[in-house]
Amino acid sequence: MHDITLPVLMLAGLLIAAVSALLYRQHRRSARQLLWATLRMAVQLTLVGLVLQALFAHTALWSVCLVGLLMMLLAGHEIRARQRYRGGWRGEWLTGLLSLSLGSMLLTLLTLTVLVQPEPWYQPRYAIPFLGMLLGNSMTGIAMTLNRIREGAFQQAAIVETRLALGEDARSASAGLRADGLRQSLIGVINMLAAAGVVSLPGMMTGQLLAGADPLTAVRYQILILLLIATATVIGSLVAAELACRQLFDNRQRLALGTFTDHG
Repeated sequence: MHDITLPVLMLAGLLIAAVSALLYRQHRRSARQLLWATLRMAVQLTLVGLVLQALFAHTALWSVCLVGLLMMLLAGHEIRARQRYRGGWRGEWLTGLLSLSLGSMLLTLLTLTVLVQPEPWYQPRYAIPFLGMLLGNSMTGIAMTLNRIREGAFQQAAIVETRLALGEDARSASAGLRADGLRQSLIGVINMLAAAGVVSLPGMMTGQLLAGADPLTAVRYQILILLLIATATVIGSLVAAELACRQLFDNRQRLALGTFTDHG
């Protein structure tokens, strides 16, 4: 595979700098966020590359579990950071971690032990990329679910309280919020599945093709990954929607939006 040199990466970085300069004239905050996110991406991926080099050289279950736990904790933090309306720090993080665990973590274990079966099953060359792809996509779905449900609750507070006053329980009164949150979170997944191979070549397949893999082998791996991503995102979003709706009400099933603060 053709090597990507540092000057090539620097040239690509200049492209981001150029579009950021154009964006700065229209929206300064977005331009700064784009540059900061780009810098974070470069540093984070470099550090990940160094960590993976060490993991691949010395395969050990404890080290794979440690990296996986760190990835989960950071994903939970990112979910909380993307929310406009936030509750307590501990509850927010636990909501994200539980949603991620029931989706991404369990599916990664299933993939390694039943579907792919590398030797050993915790082989970091398989475990870390699989977990990373599932976490990244389900994290986005979970964050969108939580954000949409909470924004909807603030916008439709009068409607929800009216339904409660008419005798509906909290779950029934928040059914519309739950459905709207799930719809919002799954738009990206559905578009990704529908466009795969027609509009775009997904990332993993592209990487394998650039590395010289057989096209049909790359296709099979990509289909597996897309199915796992969709499943993990749906599971995580369902769990997140359930937890988010419960957090909107107190123990007496009254709408309790005062527990959230606006970080918009």
